[in-house]
Amino acid sequence: MSDMSEPGFDPAHDLRPLVRRIGKPPEQWRRRDLATVCLEDGIRMVDFRYPSFDGKLRELRVPVASAAQLDRVLAAGERVDGSSLFPGVFESRASDLYVVPVYRWAFLDPWASDELHVVCRFAGRDGAPAPTPDNLLARAAQALAAASGLDLAALAELEYYLILERDDERFTGRSQRNYHQSAPYLHGRAIADEILRTTAALTGCVKYGHAEVGYIDRLESGDPELDGRRVEQHEVELDLVPIEDLGCWLSVLRWLVRTIADRHGASATFVPKLDEGMAGSGMHLHLALMRQGRNVMLGADGELSLEARRLVGGLLRHAAPLAAFGNTVAGSYLRLVPNQEAPTRLTWGRADRSALLQTLARVGIEVKAPRSFQRDIDRLKDLTASTLKGLEEYSRIEVGGHSIIIRRPVAREFEAGAAGGQAPQARNERGQEGGAEGPPSHGSEAPARGRLASI
Repeated sequence: MSDMSEPGFDPAHDLRPLVRRIGKPPEQWRRRDLATVCLEDGIRMVDFRYPSFDGKLRELRVPVASAAQLDRVLAAGERVDGSSLFPGVFESRASDLYVVPVYRWAFLDPWASDELHVVCRFAGRDGAPAPTPDNLLARAAQALAAASGLDLAALAELEYYLILERDDERFTGRSQRNYHQSAPYLHGRAIADEILRTTAALTGCVKYGHAEVGYIDRLESGDPELDGRRVEQHEVELDLVPIEDLGCWLSVLRWLVRTIADRHGASATFVPKLDEGMAGSGMHLHLALMRQGRNVMLGADGELSLEARRLVGGLLRHAAPLAAFGNTVAGSYLRLVPNQEAPTRLTWGRADRSALLQTLARVGIEVKAPRSFQRDIDRLKDLTASTLKGLEEYSRIEVGGHSIIIRRPVAREFEAGAAGGQAPQARNERGQEGGAEGPPSHGSEAPARGRLASI
Protein backbone atom coordinates (compact mmCIF):
# COMPACT_ATOMS: atom_id res chain seq x y z
CA MET A 1 0.00 0.00 0.00
CA SER A 2 1.34 3.40 -0.94
CA ASP A 3 2.14 6.06 1.65
CA MET A 4 -0.46 8.77 1.01
CA SER A 5 0.77 11.20 3.67
CA GLU A 6 0.93 14.75 2.37
CA PRO A 7 4.22 16.32 1.25
CA GLY A 8 5.76 18.63 3.83
CA PHE A 9 4.17 16.71 6.70
CA ASP A 10 4.70 18.57 10.00
CA PRO A 11 3.72 16.50 13.07
CA ALA A 12 3.92 19.55 15.35
CA HIS A 13 0.83 21.02 13.68
CA ASP A 14 -1.11 17.80 13.22
CA LEU A 15 -4.57 17.63 14.79
CA ARG A 16 -3.98 14.10 16.15
CA PRO A 17 -2.44 14.04 19.66
CA LEU A 18 -0.67 10.72 19.06
CA VAL A 19 0.95 12.01 15.86
CA ARG A 20 2.24 15.07 17.70
CA ARG A 21 3.55 12.87 20.50
CA ILE A 22 5.37 10.34 18.28
CA GLY A 23 6.55 12.95 15.79
CA LYS A 24 6.06 11.07 12.53
CA PRO A 25 3.16 9.99 10.30
CA PRO A 26 1.22 6.86 11.28
CA GLU A 27 2.50 4.92 8.26
CA GLN A 28 5.95 5.00 9.88
CA TRP A 29 4.92 3.94 13.38
CA ARG A 30 6.56 0.85 14.85
CA ARG A 31 6.07 -1.20 17.99
CA ARG A 32 8.71 0.70 19.92
CA ASP A 33 6.92 4.01 19.19
CA LEU A 34 3.73 2.84 20.87
CA ALA A 35 5.63 1.18 23.70
CA THR A 36 7.55 4.39 24.39
CA VAL A 37 4.33 6.40 24.58
CA CYS A 38 2.81 3.89 27.00
CA LEU A 39 5.83 3.71 29.31
CA GLU A 40 6.71 7.41 29.31
CA ASP A 41 3.20 8.90 29.37
CA GLY A 42 1.60 6.73 32.01
CA ILE A 43 -0.63 4.62 29.77
CA ARG A 44 -2.20 1.99 32.02
CA MET A 45 -4.54 0.27 29.57
CA VAL A 46 -4.15 -0.86 25.96
CA ASP A 47 -7.50 -1.50 24.26
CA PHE A 48 -7.39 -3.85 21.28
CA ARG A 49 -10.33 -2.92 18.99
CA TYR A 50 -11.68 -4.99 16.09
CA PRO A 51 -14.98 -5.24 14.18
CA SER A 52 -16.90 -8.50 14.52
CA PHE A 53 -19.26 -10.13 12.02
CA ASP A 54 -21.98 -7.53 12.67
CA GLY A 55 -19.56 -4.67 11.97
CA LYS A 56 -19.60 -3.31 15.51
CA LEU A 57 -16.29 -2.50 17.18
CA ARG A 58 -15.39 -4.98 19.94
CA GLU A 59 -12.61 -4.63 22.51
CA LEU A 60 -10.10 -6.57 24.58
CA ARG A 61 -8.62 -4.51 27.42
CA VAL A 62 -5.01 -5.27 28.36
CA PRO A 63 -3.57 -3.61 31.51
CA VAL A 64 0.06 -2.52 31.13
CA ALA A 65 1.96 -4.59 33.74
CA SER A 66 5.57 -4.25 32.58
CA ALA A 67 7.75 -3.25 29.64
CA ALA A 68 8.30 -6.90 28.70
CA GLN A 69 4.59 -7.74 28.82
CA LEU A 70 3.74 -4.62 26.78
CA ASP A 71 6.31 -5.51 24.12
CA ARG A 72 4.92 -9.04 23.89
CA VAL A 73 1.26 -8.07 23.43
CA LEU A 74 2.08 -5.32 20.93
CA ALA A 75 4.11 -7.83 18.92
CA ALA A 76 1.93 -10.93 19.07
CA GLY A 77 -1.54 -9.72 20.03
CA GLU A 78 -3.93 -11.84 22.10
CA ARG A 79 -6.18 -14.85 21.57
CA VAL A 80 -9.95 -14.48 21.08
CA ASP A 81 -12.86 -16.81 20.29
CA GLY A 82 -13.63 -16.61 16.58
CA SER A 83 -16.86 -18.61 16.88
CA SER A 84 -18.34 -15.88 19.11
CA LEU A 85 -17.09 -12.97 17.01
CA PHE A 86 -18.02 -14.61 13.68
CA PRO A 87 -20.88 -17.05 14.41
CA GLY A 88 -21.38 -19.55 11.63
CA VAL A 89 -17.97 -18.78 10.10
CA PHE A 90 -15.68 -20.48 12.61
CA GLU A 91 -16.61 -23.69 14.42
CA SER A 92 -16.15 -23.74 18.19
CA ARG A 93 -13.78 -26.72 17.95
CA ALA A 94 -11.37 -24.74 15.78
CA SER A 95 -12.14 -21.12 16.59
CA ASP A 96 -8.92 -19.71 18.01
CA LEU A 97 -8.07 -16.36 16.46
CA TYR A 98 -5.51 -13.76 17.43
CA VAL A 99 -6.11 -10.02 17.33
CA VAL A 100 -2.85 -8.45 16.16
CA PRO A 101 -2.43 -4.66 16.44
CA VAL A 102 -1.93 -2.53 13.34
CA TYR A 103 0.32 0.24 14.65
CA ARG A 104 -0.81 2.97 12.25
CA TRP A 105 -4.37 2.47 13.52
CA ALA A 106 -3.57 3.48 17.11
CA PHE A 107 -5.15 6.46 18.87
CA LEU A 108 -5.37 7.90 22.36
CA ASP A 109 -8.66 7.50 24.20
CA PRO A 110 -10.54 10.83 23.92
CA TRP A 111 -11.93 10.56 27.47
CA ALA A 112 -9.33 8.54 29.43
CA SER A 113 -5.80 9.98 29.30
CA ASP A 114 -4.19 6.72 30.45
CA GLU A 115 -5.64 4.51 27.69
CA LEU A 116 -4.33 3.69 24.20
CA HIS A 117 -6.55 2.08 21.56
CA VAL A 118 -5.19 0.04 18.65
CA VAL A 119 -7.39 -1.36 15.90
CA CYS A 120 -6.34 -4.92 15.06
CA ARG A 121 -6.44 -7.53 12.33
CA PHE A 122 -7.22 -11.20 12.80
CA ALA A 123 -4.67 -13.99 12.48
CA GLY A 124 -4.93 -17.76 12.82
CA ARG A 125 -2.97 -19.94 15.22
CA ASP A 126 -0.19 -20.25 12.63
CA GLY A 127 0.15 -16.47 12.41
CA ALA A 128 -1.26 -16.29 8.88
CA PRO A 129 -4.08 -13.82 8.14
CA ALA A 130 -7.46 -15.32 9.02
CA PRO A 131 -10.27 -15.41 6.41
CA THR A 132 -12.03 -12.43 8.01
CA PRO A 133 -13.32 -9.27 6.26
CA ASP A 134 -10.30 -7.16 7.24
CA ASN A 135 -7.87 -9.58 5.63
CA LEU A 136 -10.06 -10.23 2.60
CA LEU A 137 -10.10 -6.47 1.96
CA ALA A 138 -6.31 -6.35 2.34
CA ARG A 139 -5.94 -9.28 -0.05
CA ALA A 140 -8.19 -7.61 -2.64
CA ALA A 141 -6.23 -4.34 -2.35
CA GLN A 142 -2.93 -6.18 -2.73
CA ALA A 143 -4.22 -8.10 -5.76
CA LEU A 144 -5.32 -4.83 -7.37
CA ALA A 145 -1.91 -3.25 -6.78
CA ALA A 146 -0.05 -6.31 -8.06
CA ALA A 147 -2.13 -6.58 -11.23
CA SER A 148 -2.31 -2.90 -12.16
CA GLY A 149 0.29 -0.94 -10.20
CA LEU A 150 -2.61 1.10 -8.80
CA ASP A 151 -3.93 1.59 -5.28
CA LEU A 152 -7.61 2.18 -4.55
CA ALA A 153 -8.41 5.10 -2.26
CA ALA A 154 -11.85 6.12 -1.03
CA LEU A 155 -13.77 8.59 1.06
CA ALA A 156 -17.13 7.96 2.72
CA GLU A 157 -20.20 10.06 3.49
CA LEU A 158 -21.67 8.41 6.59
CA GLU A 159 -25.23 9.51 7.42
CA TYR A 160 -26.96 8.88 10.72
CA TYR A 161 -29.93 10.04 12.78
CA LEU A 162 -29.73 11.50 16.27
CA ILE A 163 -32.73 10.62 18.45
CA LEU A 164 -33.23 13.45 20.93
CA GLU A 165 -35.42 14.23 23.90
CA ARG A 166 -37.96 16.88 22.96
CA ASP A 167 -37.43 19.47 25.67
CA ASP A 168 -39.52 22.40 24.41
CA GLU A 169 -41.42 23.88 21.48
CA ARG A 170 -38.88 26.51 20.48
CA PHE A 171 -37.17 26.63 17.09
CA THR A 172 -38.90 23.61 15.58
CA GLY A 173 -37.66 22.52 12.18
CA ARG A 174 -39.48 21.42 9.04
CA SER A 175 -39.73 17.92 7.66
CA GLN A 176 -37.26 17.24 4.82
CA ARG A 177 -35.82 20.78 5.19
CA ASN A 178 -32.91 20.11 7.55
CA TYR A 179 -30.10 20.22 4.97
CA HIS A 180 -27.14 22.28 6.30
CA GLN A 181 -29.34 23.57 9.12
CA SER A 182 -27.65 25.58 11.90
CA ALA A 183 -28.37 26.47 15.53
CA PRO A 184 -30.76 27.28 17.11
CA TYR A 185 -32.82 25.18 14.69
CA LEU A 186 -30.30 22.32 14.90
CA HIS A 187 -31.04 20.78 18.29
CA GLY A 188 -28.40 18.06 18.14
CA ARG A 189 -25.58 20.38 17.10
CA ALA A 190 -23.56 19.92 20.32
CA ILE A 191 -23.59 16.14 19.85
CA ALA A 192 -22.78 16.30 16.14
CA ASP A 193 -20.01 18.82 16.84
CA GLU A 194 -18.37 16.54 19.42
CA ILE A 195 -18.60 13.62 16.99
CA LEU A 196 -16.93 15.72 14.30
CA ARG A 197 -14.15 17.09 16.51
CA THR A 198 -13.38 13.75 18.15
CA THR A 199 -13.32 11.85 14.86
CA ALA A 200 -10.96 14.43 13.35
CA ALA A 201 -8.61 14.23 16.35
CA LEU A 202 -8.52 10.42 16.24
CA THR A 203 -8.39 9.72 12.52
CA GLY A 204 -6.95 12.84 10.88
CA CYS A 205 -9.12 12.21 7.82
CA VAL A 206 -12.35 14.16 8.35
CA LYS A 207 -13.34 16.38 5.43
CA TYR A 208 -16.41 18.03 6.98
CA GLY A 209 -19.71 17.48 8.74
CA HIS A 210 -23.19 18.98 8.35
CA ALA A 211 -26.88 18.46 9.01
CA GLU A 212 -28.66 16.36 6.39
CA VAL A 213 -32.18 16.55 4.96
CA GLY A 214 -34.09 14.36 7.42
CA TYR A 215 -36.02 15.87 10.36
CA ILE A 216 -39.11 14.89 12.35
CA ASP A 217 -40.15 17.16 15.18
CA ARG A 218 -42.15 14.50 17.02
CA LEU A 219 -41.82 10.89 15.89
CA GLU A 220 -44.82 8.62 16.41
CA SER A 221 -43.82 5.04 17.11
CA GLY A 222 -44.78 1.98 19.11
CA ASP A 223 -41.15 1.77 20.25
CA PRO A 224 -40.72 3.70 23.54
CA GLU A 225 -37.15 4.55 22.57
CA LEU A 226 -38.48 6.45 19.56
CA ASP A 227 -42.00 7.61 20.41
CA GLY A 228 -42.30 11.36 20.91
CA ARG A 229 -38.64 12.00 20.19
CA ARG A 230 -37.20 14.62 17.89
CA VAL A 231 -34.96 13.10 15.20
CA GLU A 232 -32.34 14.89 13.10
CA GLN A 233 -30.18 13.58 10.29
CA HIS A 234 -26.46 14.36 10.20
CA GLU A 235 -23.45 13.41 8.09
CA VAL A 236 -19.71 13.06 8.59
CA GLU A 237 -17.55 12.85 5.48
CA LEU A 238 -14.22 11.10 5.85
CA ASP A 239 -11.52 12.29 3.46
CA LEU A 240 -9.69 10.27 0.81
CA VAL A 241 -7.50 7.53 2.32
CA PRO A 242 -6.32 4.07 1.23
CA ILE A 243 -9.25 1.67 1.09
CA GLU A 244 -7.98 -0.47 4.00
CA ASP A 245 -7.62 2.59 6.24
CA LEU A 246 -11.15 3.68 5.38
CA GLY A 247 -12.47 0.33 6.60
CA CYS A 248 -10.73 0.87 9.93
CA TRP A 249 -11.87 4.45 10.44
CA LEU A 250 -15.48 3.76 9.46
CA SER A 251 -15.66 1.20 12.27
CA VAL A 252 -14.19 3.76 14.67
CA LEU A 253 -16.57 6.48 13.45
CA ARG A 254 -19.66 4.34 14.02
CA TRP A 255 -18.43 3.59 17.55
CA LEU A 256 -17.88 7.29 18.20
CA VAL A 257 -21.33 8.27 16.91
CA ARG A 258 -23.06 5.86 19.26
CA THR A 259 -20.76 6.53 22.22
CA ILE A 260 -20.96 10.32 22.05
CA ALA A 261 -24.72 10.29 21.56
CA ASP A 262 -25.02 8.07 24.64
CA ARG A 263 -22.79 10.41 26.67
CA HIS A 264 -25.27 13.20 25.90
CA GLY A 265 -28.29 11.12 26.90
CA ALA A 266 -29.37 10.66 23.27
CA SER A 267 -29.41 7.75 20.83
CA ALA A 268 -28.14 7.34 17.29
CA THR A 269 -29.09 4.98 14.50
CA PHE A 270 -27.84 4.09 11.02
CA VAL A 271 -31.02 2.33 9.84
CA PRO A 272 -31.46 2.88 6.09
CA LYS A 273 -35.05 4.10 6.46
CA LEU A 274 -36.37 5.33 9.79
CA ASP A 275 -39.76 6.47 8.49
CA GLU A 276 -41.45 6.42 5.08
CA GLY A 277 -41.41 9.82 3.43
CA MET A 278 -38.28 10.88 5.30
CA ALA A 279 -34.78 10.83 3.86
CA GLY A 280 -32.99 7.53 4.37
CA SER A 281 -29.44 7.13 5.57
CA GLY A 282 -26.90 6.03 2.99
CA MET A 283 -23.15 5.80 2.84
CA HIS A 284 -21.98 7.16 -0.49
CA LEU A 285 -18.41 6.22 -1.35
CA HIS A 286 -16.03 8.13 -3.60
CA LEU A 287 -13.39 5.97 -5.29
CA ALA A 288 -10.09 7.07 -6.80
CA LEU A 289 -7.26 5.09 -8.38
CA MET A 290 -3.82 6.23 -7.26
CA ARG A 291 -0.41 5.64 -8.81
CA GLN A 292 2.43 6.36 -6.37
CA GLY A 293 0.18 8.71 -4.40
CA ARG A 294 -1.14 10.59 -7.46
CA ASN A 295 -4.80 10.51 -8.49
CA VAL A 296 -5.08 9.10 -12.04
CA MET A 297 -8.85 9.37 -12.49
CA LEU A 298 -8.62 12.24 -14.98
CA GLY A 299 -6.61 12.35 -18.18
CA ALA A 300 -4.72 15.32 -19.59
CA ASP A 301 -7.87 16.40 -21.46
CA GLY A 302 -9.84 16.68 -18.23
CA GLU A 303 -12.01 13.67 -19.07
CA LEU A 304 -12.06 10.33 -17.26
CA SER A 305 -8.88 8.38 -17.83
CA LEU A 306 -8.92 4.89 -19.34
CA GLU A 307 -8.30 3.42 -15.89
CA ALA A 308 -11.26 5.36 -14.49
CA ARG A 309 -13.56 4.15 -17.27
CA ARG A 310 -12.48 0.59 -16.63
CA LEU A 311 -13.33 1.10 -12.97
CA VAL A 312 -16.80 2.29 -14.01
CA GLY A 313 -17.18 -0.82 -16.15
CA GLY A 314 -16.30 -3.10 -13.27
CA LEU A 315 -18.76 -1.40 -10.93
CA LEU A 316 -21.62 -1.47 -13.45
CA ARG A 317 -20.86 -5.07 -14.42
CA HIS A 318 -21.21 -6.15 -10.78
CA ALA A 319 -23.87 -3.61 -9.75
CA ALA A 320 -26.56 -6.22 -9.01
CA PRO A 321 -24.54 -8.28 -6.49
CA LEU A 322 -23.03 -5.11 -5.03
CA ALA A 323 -26.53 -3.75 -4.42
CA ALA A 324 -27.82 -7.06 -3.08
CA PHE A 325 -25.04 -7.63 -0.57
CA GLY A 326 -24.84 -3.93 0.27
CA ASN A 327 -28.57 -3.65 1.02
CA THR A 328 -29.54 -6.75 2.96
CA VAL A 329 -32.75 -5.62 4.68
CA ALA A 330 -36.07 -4.63 3.13
CA GLY A 331 -35.81 -1.12 4.57
CA SER A 332 -32.76 -0.53 2.40
CA TYR A 333 -34.92 -0.57 -0.72
CA LEU A 334 -37.34 1.98 0.70
CA ARG A 335 -34.38 4.37 0.50
CA LEU A 336 -33.86 3.73 -3.23
CA VAL A 337 -36.79 5.83 -4.45
CA PRO A 338 -36.94 8.95 -6.64
CA ASN A 339 -36.36 12.42 -5.16
CA GLN A 340 -34.82 11.08 -1.95
CA GLU A 341 -31.12 11.73 -2.68
CA ALA A 342 -30.68 8.04 -3.54
CA PRO A 343 -29.85 6.16 -6.77
CA THR A 344 -32.70 4.80 -8.91
CA ARG A 345 -30.89 4.25 -12.23
CA LEU A 346 -28.21 1.73 -13.10
CA THR A 347 -26.08 4.15 -15.09
CA TRP A 348 -23.41 6.79 -14.64
CA GLY A 349 -22.94 10.45 -15.47
CA ARG A 350 -21.65 13.83 -14.33
CA ALA A 351 -24.70 15.56 -12.87
CA ASP A 352 -27.45 12.93 -12.51
CA ARG A 353 -28.04 12.46 -8.77
CA SER A 354 -30.36 9.52 -9.50
CA ALA A 355 -27.55 7.55 -11.17
CA LEU A 356 -25.78 4.72 -9.38
CA LEU A 357 -22.41 6.26 -10.26
CA GLN A 358 -21.58 9.95 -10.54
CA THR A 359 -18.29 11.26 -11.88
CA LEU A 360 -16.69 13.99 -9.77
CA ALA A 361 -13.93 16.26 -11.04
CA ARG A 362 -12.11 16.57 -7.72
CA VAL A 363 -11.96 12.93 -6.63
CA GLY A 364 -13.26 10.30 -9.03
CA ILE A 365 -16.36 8.11 -8.98
CA GLU A 366 -19.15 8.39 -6.41
CA VAL A 367 -20.95 5.12 -5.65
CA LYS A 368 -24.40 5.77 -4.18
CA ALA A 369 -25.93 2.34 -3.58
CA PRO A 370 -24.51 1.36 -0.15
CA ARG A 371 -26.78 2.17 2.76
CA SER A 372 -25.60 3.54 6.07
CA PHE A 373 -25.70 0.28 7.95
CA GLN A 374 -22.93 -2.08 9.00
CA ARG A 375 -20.25 -4.48 7.71
CA ASP A 376 -18.48 -1.65 5.89
CA ILE A 377 -15.31 -3.68 5.40
CA ASP A 378 -17.20 -6.34 3.43
CA ARG A 379 -18.61 -3.67 1.13
CA LEU A 380 -15.19 -2.08 0.58
CA LYS A 381 -13.77 -5.50 -0.24
CA ASP A 382 -16.52 -6.07 -2.82
CA LEU A 383 -15.89 -2.68 -4.44
CA THR A 384 -12.15 -3.35 -4.57
CA ALA A 385 -12.71 -6.74 -6.22
CA SER A 386 -15.11 -5.17 -8.75
CA THR A 387 -12.52 -2.51 -9.53
CA LEU A 388 -9.92 -5.20 -10.18
CA LYS A 389 -12.34 -7.03 -12.48
CA GLY A 390 -13.01 -3.83 -14.38
CA LEU A 391 -9.31 -3.15 -14.89
CA GLU A 392 -8.82 -6.73 -16.09
CA GLU A 393 -11.88 -7.15 -18.30
CA TYR A 394 -12.57 -3.79 -19.92
CA SER A 395 -10.21 -2.38 -22.51
CA ARG A 396 -12.51 0.39 -23.69
CA ILE A 397 -15.73 2.06 -22.53
CA GLU A 398 -17.43 4.63 -24.73
CA VAL A 399 -18.18 7.92 -22.98
CA GLY A 400 -20.43 9.51 -25.59
CA GLY A 401 -23.52 8.24 -27.40
CA HIS A 402 -26.71 6.79 -25.99
CA SER A 403 -26.11 5.09 -22.67
CA ILE A 404 -28.38 2.32 -21.44
CA ILE A 405 -30.35 3.38 -18.38
CA ILE A 406 -31.75 0.58 -16.21
CA ARG A 407 -34.23 1.68 -13.61
CA ARG A 408 -33.77 0.06 -10.21
CA PRO A 409 -37.11 -1.46 -9.09
CA VAL A 410 -38.60 0.11 -5.99
CA ALA A 411 -39.66 -1.90 -2.94
CA ARG A 412 -43.26 -2.55 -4.02
CA GLU A 413 -42.04 -3.97 -7.34
CA PHE A 414 -39.76 -6.40 -5.52
CA GLU A 415 -42.80 -7.49 -3.50
CA ALA A 416 -44.83 -7.94 -6.68
CA GLY A 417 -42.04 -10.01 -8.21
CA ALA A 418 -41.86 -12.22 -5.13
CA ALA A 419 -45.61 -12.78 -5.39
CA GLY A 420 -45.33 -13.88 -9.02
CA GLY A 421 -45.75 -10.53 -10.73
CA GLN A 422 -43.81 -9.49 -13.83
CA ALA A 423 -40.43 -7.84 -13.28
CA PRO A 424 -40.17 -4.29 -14.63
CA GLN A 425 -38.43 -3.82 -17.97
CA ALA A 426 -35.40 -1.64 -18.46
CA ARG A 427 -35.53 1.17 -20.98
CA ASN A 428 -32.80 3.02 -22.76
CA GLU A 429 -32.80 6.74 -23.45
CA ARG A 430 -35.09 6.26 -26.47
CA GLY A 431 -37.71 4.40 -24.43
CA GLN A 432 -36.96 0.98 -25.94
CA GLU A 433 -37.44 -1.99 -23.66
CA GLY A 434 -34.61 -4.32 -22.67
CA GLY A 435 -33.99 -7.01 -20.09
CA ALA A 436 -32.58 -6.10 -16.73
CA GLU A 437 -31.92 -7.57 -13.37
CA GLY A 438 -32.30 -5.65 -10.13
CA PRO A 439 -31.04 -6.62 -6.71
CA PRO A 440 -33.08 -9.42 -5.14
CA SER A 441 -35.64 -8.93 -2.42
CA HIS A 442 -34.46 -9.88 1.03
CA GLY A 443 -37.41 -11.54 2.66
CA SER A 444 -40.52 -10.02 4.16
CA GLU A 445 -38.98 -7.99 6.94
CA ALA A 446 -41.03 -4.88 7.64
CA PRO A 447 -39.46 -1.50 6.90
CA ALA A 448 -37.54 0.19 9.65
CA ARG A 449 -40.39 2.55 10.46
CA GLY A 450 -40.54 3.08 14.20
CA ARG A 451 -37.87 0.47 15.02
CA LEU A 452 -34.32 1.07 16.12
CA ALA A 453 -33.54 -2.66 15.93
CA SER A 454 -30.27 -2.23 17.80
CA ILE A 455 -28.40 -1.14 14.68
